Amino acid sequence: MAAASSSDSDSGRAESSEANSKWLDAHYDPVANIHTFSACLAILSLQLVVGDLGPGGQQPRLKVLKGPAVLTESPLPALPAAAATFLMEHHEPQAPALALASGPCVYVYKNLRPYFKFSLPQLPPNPLEQDLWHQAKEDRIDPLTLKEMLESIREKAEVPLSVQSLRFLQLELSEMEAFVNQHKSKSIKRQTVITTMTTLKKNLADEDAVSCLVLGSENKELLVLDPEAFTILAKMSLPSIPVFLEASGQFDVEFRLAAACRNGNIYILRRDSKHPKYCIELSAQPVGLVRVHKVLVVGSTEDSLHGFTHKGKKLWTVHMPAAILTMNLLEQRSRGLQAVMAGLANGEVRIYRDKALLNVIRAPDAVTSLCFGRYGREENTLIMTTRGGGLIIKILKRTAVFVEGGGEMGPPPAQATKLNVPRKTRLYVDQTLREREAGTAMHRAFQTDLYLLRLRTARAYVQALESSLSPMSMTAREPLKLHAVVQGLGPTFKLTLHLQNPSTARPALGLLICFLYNEALYALPRAFFKVPLLVPGLNYPLETFVESLSNKGISDIIKVLVLREGQSAPLLSAHINMPVSEGLAAA
Repeated sequence: MAAASSSDSDSGRAESSEANSKWLDAHYDPVANIHTFSACLAILSLQLVVGDLGPGGQQPRLKVLKGPAVLTESPLPALPAAAATFLMEHHEPQAPALALASGPCVYVYKNLRPYFKFSLPQLPPNPLEQDLWHQAKEDRIDPLTLKEMLESIREKAEVPLSVQSLRFLQLELSEMEAFVNQHKSKSIKRQTVITTMTTLKKNLADEDAVSCLVLGSENKELLVLDPEAFTILAKMSLPSIPVFLEASGQFDVEFRLAAACRNGNIYILRRDSKHPKYCIELSAQPVGLVRVHKVLVVGSTEDSLHGFTHKGKKLWTVHMPAAILTMNLLEQRSRGLQAVMAGLANGEVRIYRDKALLNVIRAPDAVTSLCFGRYGREENTLIMTTRGGGLIIKILKRTAVFVEGGGEMGPPPAQATKLNVPRKTRLYVDQTLREREAGTAMHRAFQTDLYLLRLRTARAYVQALESSLSPMSMTAREPLKLHAVVQGLGPTFKLTLHLQNPSTARPALGLLICFLYNEALYALPRAFFKVPLLVPGLNYPLETFVESLSNKGISDIIKVLVLREGQSAPLLSAHINMPVSEGLAAA
C-alpha cells in the first residue's frame, strides 16, 4: 500500500509539472544521430535543415528533416560553418533560399536544389613558398630540403602557407617524393575559409524583404554579398578572426555589424566604415552572440551572460549555474516577445529577457544547438539537439505567457526597479562647478592630508613598538605573544608571564627571558632563565616573584626581554608597570 501510494504521488507530481509547463513535448529521439550547433540549424518552410558535423571520422552531411524524420541527406566537402535562410528576389512567388557555408564556399539552394556556389576570392601566396615549389619543379632541391625550408617559413613568415604545403609537412619521409612529383607542376593557391555567416536586409526592414549574406572569414575580413548576382558589395577588415556575427538595419540605408572575435573582443562596424568603430573588451572568450532589440547579449566562458549597447556600454550581467554551450534568439511575433535562449552543460535551457529569467527547460542531456520558429503547422516550435546526437522538439502552448520571475531562479523584481533619484539642487550644482574649477588644488590638499595621516600613523606605530604597547614579535620566523600579570599587595608580588607561540606548525626552541629593572627598588630571585620548548598554539605561564625594596611608595617599570641563544637583539620586549607596595607604604 505504501509503495502504491508513493508511485501515485510521483505520477501526480509529474502530471502537475507537465500541466504547469509552457511547452508540449512533440518529439524526442535520443539516437537521431544529429551532431551540430546553433549556427548550422535553419528552418526552411516546412523542413528543418541541419549542417551535420559528422562525428567519429564520418563525412559532414547536409540533412533535411520533415517532422521528426530525415527526408534527404547529401555529403559536404568540408565542415559546415553556418546555415541561413533568406529571400534573394522580389518577384512572386517569393520562396526563401538556403545558404550553407562550408569551407571556402557558400552553397545556395532554391527549393532544396543546388542553385549557386560562391567561393571566396583567392589570397596571394607566400613568394618564398612559391619560389621553393618552383625549384622543386625544376628538381633543384630534394623533398627533405623542401620540408626544412617550408617549416622555417611557417615559423617566421607573416603570410600563412598554402594547404598544399601544409599537407606536405604532415607526410612521412617515404611519402614526400611521390607527393612532390604529383603536385610540383600545380600552381600554389592560398584559400581562406568561412568562419561565420548571417543575413542583413538589403533596403527594406519588412519581414519578407530581400536580404544580403554577410560572411566572416579566417583572414580577418567581413564580406557583404549581393543577393542576386552574389558579388561582393562591401569588404571590411577586423583585428581578429570573427566567430559570431549579428547584423541590424539595411545595407542601402544604415546598418551595424557586431562581430565577436577569437581575441575575446566584440567589434562594432557601421556603414561606410572599413574598420571597427567601437570595441567591447570581454574578460573571457565569447561562446555566443545574440541581438535582442537594441541590446547585444554575449555569453562568455565565465558562465555568465552580459548585455551591451551598440556603443559598448555594459548594461547588466547574469551568472549561470553551469557552462554555456549554445545560444540563440527566441522571437514570439504574436506577442512581440524577444528573448535569449542559453543551453547549459547541466542540461538546462534558460530563457532570459534582459536579466529577468522567464523560463527553465530541463533536457535529458546537454543541449548543443537551439532553433526557434515556425516548423510545420506550428508557429512557435523549439528544436534542440543534444550532445549525444538526440533530437528534441517542443511546441509552445498557445496560452503560454512568459512572465518575469517565471523561472526558478533569477534576480528579484526589486532589482529592476528604478531608483527615485532626487533632482539636482543649487548646492549640488555649485559644488560641481567648484570641483571643476579648483579640482587641481583640491587634489593637492587631499594628497597633503593623506601624507600627514600616513606619517602620524607611522610615528604612532614606532612609538607603540618602542613602548611595547603591543607585545608581539614582528619577525616572520619567530611569531610570539607575551602577556604579563602582576598579583599581590606587596612588598612581594607574583609576576606571571604568559608566553604563546601562534605559529601553525613550527615550535619555538632555545629562548631565554631576561628582566631589566632598578636594583635599588626591586629584587628578583632569577633575572635570567631559559624557556622550555613552545608548542604551537599552547599558552605557557612562567611565574616568578618580585620583592619591592623601597619604603617610600615609589614604583617603576620592569622590562621583559625575550631572546634567542647566541643573539643579542631581543625577539620581543614588554614594559610592566609595577604597582605601589601597600605594605611598605603603610609602614
